Amino acid sequence: MLKNVAAVLLDQVHPFELGVVCEVFGLDRSDEGLPVYDFATVSAEGTPLRTHVPGLTFSTPYGLERLEEADLIVVPASDAAPSCDFPPALLDALNRAVDRGARVLSVCSGVFVLGAAGLLDGRRCAVHWRHAEELARRFPRAVVEPDVLYVDEDPVITSAGTAAGIDACLHIVRKEQGPQVANRIARRMVVPPHRDGGQAQYIERPLPTSPCDTVGEVLAWMERHLDQEITVEQLAARAHMSPRTFARRFQQETGTTPYRWLLRQRVLLAQELLEATDETMDAIASRTGFGTAAALRHQFIRTLGTTPNAYRRAFRGPRAA
Repeated sequence: MLKNVAAVLLDQVHPFELGVVCEVFGLDRSDEGLPVYDFATVSAEGTPLRTHVPGLTFSTPYGLERLEEADLIVVPASDAAPSCDFPPALLDALNRAVDRGARVLSVCSGVFVLGAAGLLDGRRCAVHWRHAEELARRFPRAVVEPDVLYVDEDPVITSAGTAAGIDACLHIVRKEQGPQVANRIARRMVVPPHRDGGQAQYIERPLPTSPCDTVGEVLAWMERHLDQEITVEQLAARAHMSPRTFARRFQQETGTTPYRWLLRQRVLLAQELLEATDETMDAIASRTGFGTAAALRHQFIRTLGTTPNAYRRAFRGPRAA
């Protein structure tokens, strides 16, 4: 049973991510019949601890010894990750905690601490999409999933940026104390107990822009004609290549296939139209080349993990949907 929770702080800690942990596990809600956790903030590097907000510091009487009794240890984001080395005593404490059956949870860049402790080896993990490539580079044995809000590889739970920490914390409460407790805490926080979709819906341009020496003009033409049916044969003819040669060069220069590139650009255009216009789903489906609202919905869910209506509500408010 989850009773004892400790948030371990590094220098340049991010107050919001820490505040999420404090809000879920640090408040006394016993007057509502909700569980009370023995909660503490722990300094990994002495006090006072700076935050990434100028002039704001934290102080706590607890050192790393407080982690020895915790059922759950949370590592919030900090500017110390991913660029710095971490105290060896902290990494040892995290490993001892896992060995004795405790859970560890990272919020956003806190996952780099878990990686340095070797706790991501062979495990799936989540991180803010901006840090995904760096995390995979530094910890090649980790299985980085940049599109999800959180990953539960019990006893290691990792979450993406900022608000995804709320999702992960409520997930742990739901897992330990049941959905009713998690729902009531979420209601107090005025947040959904569970969010649909993943990080993909929050990434502005997930496909990297790289020099395309031979297919650049074709890419520009494809972007201008997303509403039309496009075949590899048509594209190859525009590039004055055979379909096989064109497909190979396209993969080399973009890192993906023509079909996947076209599909992603159509979804991106649909996202822009859902955010900026009041057009119907049928109209958006027509403008983006999906043809029907049903096809738009299908591909939207496959790519972003959420529906077009849910996406529009998230980015424009409920009235827009």
